[in-house]
Amino acid sequence: MIEISNLSKTFTLHNQGGVVIPVMQGAELSVARGDCVALTGESGAGKSTLMRMIYGNYLAASGSILIDGVDVTKAEPREILDLRRHTLGYVSQFLRVVPRVPTIDVVAEPLLAVGVETEVARDKARELLARLRIPERLWSLSPTSFSGGEQQRVNIARGFAHEYPAMLLDEPTASLDAANRETVLSLIEEAKARGAAIVGIFHDEAARERVCDREIDVSIYTPKAA
Repeated sequence: MIEISNLSKTFTLHNQGGVVIPVMQGAELSVARGDCVALTGESGAGKSTLMRMIYGNYLAASGSILIDGVDVTKAEPREILDLRRHTLGYVSQFLRVVPRVPTIDVVAEPLLAVGVETEVARDKARELLARLRIPERLWSLSPTSFSGGEQQRVNIARGFAHEYPAMLLDEPTASLDAANRETVLSLIEEAKARGAAIVGIFHDEAARERVCDREIDVSIYTPKAA
């Protein structure tokens, strides 16, 4: 489902005379349906950089990133958007939404984007918000005014609303209480059971051991000169 081959990344510091910094070289990764792979390595090793390249936020210097047969490194913007709409979900640590949109519609939006009827999409949003213990009195309000923990749970609900065939998870259990942590781990297990291919960053070692099938230390792809 996810196939990465000979992937490299550089950053160009335009405000420092165009200095080119190599940050990743020769990265390889293969994730089958139903598998969860954890990206590990010390801070600065390139975990988030790799996730952003997979999602198409960062351009690769070389190599390929195949998501269900689509090469993200060569795809047109419309192809990337279509991939994100139907195939590749991303649960980041930060909630970015249009102000004044009710929480229930924020969560339902990924389903509406793929043609699910409004009430069906909202029912799924209600189910996830309830599972993640967001009080019903908040569902009609914009999540921009919520606490950090509530926003994180809304973001998780939104990320799991549509049954994406592939998912990227950036510290999905960070800062959650025990009950909500358990809910998120159950959502990940359910996604794996239906065949989702998952790549994640899990600083929570116990969570990583529970849901991940293997680990990849991305520091092995850090260029020696970096």
